[in-house]
Amino acid sequence: MKKIIVLCTLSMLAVTLLVWRAVAKPSQFGKFTGAPKAEVARVIADPKAFLGKTIQLESTVTEQCKSMGCFFFFRSGKDTLRVDVQEVAMTAPIRDGHISRVEGQVVPYNDGYQFYATAVEFQ
Repeated sequence: MKKIIVLCTLSMLAVTLLVWRAVAKPSQFGKFTGAPKAEVARVIADPKAFLGKTIQLESTVTEQCKSMGCFFFFRSGKDTLRVDVQEVAMTAPIRDGHISRVEGQVVPYNDGYQFYATAVEFQ
């Protein structure tokens, strides 16, 4: 009888884990290529130096789009860098306050620049 109870319990735990993994939102979108890392502060201070170069950034997500999660900001002091993840993760999970790693390029945006992500990972 004990063997049956243990077997049933283990089976239920296994099924629960499989269902959880199936419905959990992914934390990584796109494919990282191993681009060199850059500091967010440097990119904000001199975005033209990074134009046309694929780089990797890591920082805390702030002010993420609440409707779809398709963009957010990285902050350095009072300055911010808009990170567009629309093409790779249009419906990204809301991760305000969490660390994110992105890979992509700095591109012109309105009267300034933004980071156009081709890969994003939320921690």
